[in-house]
Amino acid sequence: MITIDTIARHELIGLETQVVESSNLQLVGLNGRVINETKSMLTINTKKGKKMIPKLTSNLKFFIKGESFLVNGSSIAKRPFERLGAKAWLET
Repeated sequence: MITIDTIARHELIGLETQVVESSNLQLVGLNGRVINETKSMLTINTKKGKKMIPKLTSNLKFFIKGESFLVNGSSIAKRPFERLGAKAWLET
């Protein structure tokens, strides 16, 4: 089960997300489903197509079962298998 304490250690592909802060202002407000993840990027499927979001310069909100979790992208800027056991900076 994904909770605020464990979201950084889970697979992000398939989760709904929204960019709440980014150094690229054109990305702020984009939302959609995560369809791919690399060490430094998330690819989300939006209404306007696939968009690549850099983790290091973005803060993302993930929506899971009616709850939302704010995650600092730099804290998840690792390959998914490297995040196991790592902690992310989170807010509710």
